Amino acid sequence: MKSEQLSFPDEVVRAAAKYNELCPEIADLCVRIQQIPAPTGMEKERAAWVENYMRQLGLADVEQDSLYNVYGRIPGARSAPALLVSAHTDTVFPPDTDLTVKIDKETGLIFGPGIGDNSTGVASLLTLARTLMELPKPPVDIWIVANTGEEGLGDLRGMRAVVDRLQDHIGAVIVLEGLGLERIVHRGLGVRRYRIHAKAPGGHSWGDFGSGSAIHSLVKLAADIVKIPVPESPRTTYNIGRIAGGTSVNTIAQQAQLELDMRCEDPEILLWLIQQVDQIVANHRIAHEQLRDGVEIQVEEIGNRPAGQISRDHPLAQATATILRQLGATDLPDFRVSSTDANVPLSRGIPAVCIGMTEGGDAHRLSEWMNPEPLARGMQQLLYLAWWAASWLADER
Repeated sequence: MKSEQLSFPDEVVRAAAKYNELCPEIADLCVRIQQIPAPTGMEKERAAWVENYMRQLGLADVEQDSLYNVYGRIPGARSAPALLVSAHTDTVFPPDTDLTVKIDKETGLIFGPGIGDNSTGVASLLTLARTLMELPKPPVDIWIVANTGEEGLGDLRGMRAVVDRLQDHIGAVIVLEGLGLERIVHRGLGVRRYRIHAKAPGGHSWGDFGSGSAIHSLVKLAADIVKIPVPESPRTTYNIGRIAGGTSVNTIAQQAQLELDMRCEDPEILLWLIQQVDQIVANHRIAHEQLRDGVEIQVEEIGNRPAGQISRDHPLAQATATILRQLGATDLPDFRVSSTDANVPLSRGIPAVCIGMTEGGDAHRLSEWMNPEPLARGMQQLLYLAWWAASWLADER
């Protein structure tokens, strides 16, 4: 498949060509979605808007679940194994974030928090649904799902629920991110996250000097964690992203906590890193017991993103690369490992890729931006890949 050209029905080719004219309309849809606040865990309003949009398109079986995942189905010639195409609705920005959008008149770039990640992904998902509803039935059912809980401590809970619900019906998954056009994520990066708590007697900084301190205990523990030597290959990382606690500058802290993120391309090395951290925590507990300083340390797991992958030679990965080449991409294949919603199906043996829809930058920043001009190519890639995957499932499964 690396050298072959993929062919598609004339109706699909004509529909793909229309995206060149629809870019302004798709960009407007991106902005409309971006204007609806959707922090992780607070996606209800955006989910309701997406559900209404799906109903207007005429999708079958449109409904929400208890997590505000929104489901719709494009009926195919066969019901199973079906294709799942998804995009997450949540953003990293709190509900009071100023979502004002700015458009650069010279470049056409659109600036706004969450405009790329993942308003553009959701808009692309809905645009695909609209196109598919105007085409003849695809070879198999295509589930269109806007899921929640992808960002941060959402821990992929939305996609977990989606796969739990549809696992017996789906044979492949395409996950959409707004940014990262021409990237092919086919390997799910394993991630484990801890919140480590410390409790202590505390007291006054002068009168009770020497009393057990939650903050002092945690920073000593953190200092040991950041001394852990990790391999460069397979790439392994850790990061203490947040530390909080205490009452005032002149109070010995009674409570404190830190949040630790651990990642590795290799699940076995990730497990080794987790064991190193667990041993450090155990050593500090023993030290406090010996000191009898009243400090208690507890570990809470707040994230566990499962790893999984398909090979670069898998038909789904190769079809994605072939389609991009046919659309004019030159720097391929740009195969990636990352932590996305694709982790969930990959970890369960379901072939999946995550693709980007356009170019942009500053994701997760207030200065986030996306370029609407490449959206046409991103949508063409998506339509072709969805049709190819549906045909592959009908033929191979």
